Amino acid sequence: MGSEGILEKKPSRTSALRDYRRDVGKTRATGQATEHSYRSALQTLIETLGGDGVRAINEPAHVACGAPDFIVERRGVPVGHIECKNLGANLGRVEAGDQLKRYRGGLPNLILTDYLEFRWYAEGTPHEKARLGRIDARGAVAANKADVEQVGALFGAFFEADPPPVADSRELAERMASKTRLLREGVKRILAKEERAGSLRALLAGYREVLIANLSEEQFADLQAQTAAYGLFAARFLHDDRKGPFTRQSAVFADTAPFLRDVFGRIAGRDIDPRLAWIVDDLALILGRADMGAILADFGRRTRREDPVVHFYENFLAAYDPQLRETRGVYYTPEPVVSYITRSVDGLLRSRFGLADGLADTAAVEVETSSGEVESGPRVLILDPAAGTGTFLREAVSHIRASIEKKGLAGVWPDYVRKHLLPRLFGFEFLMAPYAICHLKLALEIGGANAGFRMPDGERLRIFLTNTLEEAHESAKTPLFASEIAHEAASADAVKREKPVMVVIGNPPYSGHSANKGAWIRGLLRGDDRGEATGSYFHIDGRPLGERNPKWLNDDYVKFIRFAQWRIERTGE
Repeated sequence: MGSEGILEKKPSRTSALRDYRRDVGKTRATGQATEHSYRSALQTLIETLGGDGVRAINEPAHVACGAPDFIVERRGVPVGHIECKNLGANLGRVEAGDQLKRYRGGLPNLILTDYLEFRWYAEGTPHEKARLGRIDARGAVAANKADVEQVGALFGAFFEADPPPVADSRELAERMASKTRLLREGVKRILAKEERAGSLRALLAGYREVLIANLSEEQFADLQAQTAAYGLFAARFLHDDRKGPFTRQSAVFADTAPFLRDVFGRIAGRDIDPRLAWIVDDLALILGRADMGAILADFGRRTRREDPVVHFYENFLAAYDPQLRETRGVYYTPEPVVSYITRSVDGLLRSRFGLADGLADTAAVEVETSSGEVESGPRVLILDPAAGTGTFLREAVSHIRASIEKKGLAGVWPDYVRKHLLPRLFGFEFLMAPYAICHLKLALEIGGANAGFRMPDGERLRIFLTNTLEEAHESAKTPLFASEIAHEAASADAVKREKPVMVVIGNPPYSGHSANKGAWIRGLLRGDDRGEATGSYFHIDGRPLGERNPKWLNDDYVKFIRFAQWRIERTGE
């Protein structure tokens, strides 16, 4: 029989563990061993025990950015992670430390080892503990049959761990939050090590130059992490399972958000920093196994029940960073309140402004452009300056569509969207996660399965990532890679400066300890609009208000009201 007919006999679990124990003993006997000296033997053991398609990746660049020592994959799909400490290390003390707490919170299938003792954690909970022998008086590693069987069983459970599909929105939010925290820490570690020419540091410079001038490294890391998390979340919802499993590589966006698509590509798509890919792959795996139908049963449908995505984002932010939720005043508005406000605005447009179709009205008005020319444009421009997850804008779209259907014109919806809806609907949002969700919600509401509308090439939703309360940035020369950021900023600025917004709707965040302290909005509150006198919230009848505690006059809610008043004053109605 030729050699091609001979099947190579694979080592048994027992012999693989015996060989590994021998190699550890030999390495220790040299007297030169460090923690890293045993890595090669452990890698061989993992791949042998794991079987066909299993790879144990020990990449120093990953570890430097906060990854465990080994990322274990089966045919490119994450299986679990292994964190190593030096032979004889006190694993009990390691287990109580911050690093392992972070790993247990974010990694559902984890082994901690000192190369002889192995501790397995599933979903953060300790499950099994086993020791592959002890160092005897001669310095050799001795073990009995029971030790070998215990360690073999532990690794068997590790490789067979298969978390059940997530069907609960709170559980999914918490799992996503733990991964997003790991990703945020990874971005921060890279920034700390990168020179100015590094890709992430250059991207940070682009953000600061054209979008958010005082963006800190911490905020940037958060922005990137939330982009990956909610970008993947949105892509998962749009993914067609008939075309194969959901992965980072398969995640794509609709053309409703070109800026989001580009930034997502850099942080979670094809252009991802390889040092961060392991976390994003884990995120994609969680989402790929999620029962999206159960989690978002009512998502994108026009119902009178509360939108589950609002609660989902609250759960996510509460688990991810409760302090961020508090400082940004991120709380949801109950859907009945949203519906009442939207219908009230529609009624006022009809009764006070003579617009027979309210929010759906297509009346035109002459507008003077920045160049001094007069052109015709829509009269009822709608802006939510604190769009969040798009609850108010989605309700406005739903109300407009219902108005059209009530008139028996349901078939004209695609044409109406193109000509009369997209040019009139605007939103600003500062946090990346709700920004991504807002795009997804509106895309589904406008072009759902029964709507018959597809976004035309080159068209987009006018929802922009921007800080409403910051003065509009002037045009800036930016590197080519930041062109999408610059275009996003310029588009938002044009709305702030030039669009004759008639309806400002929404529920701004409220936080007495305001995180928005830009000079422009502070000036507006005190009657100064870039050197021009305007109304002051700190004066009444021309005299100082004399407020002893001005904290609540600096509340973000007050600042958003001031912005809305400024925008309507400029519009004239």
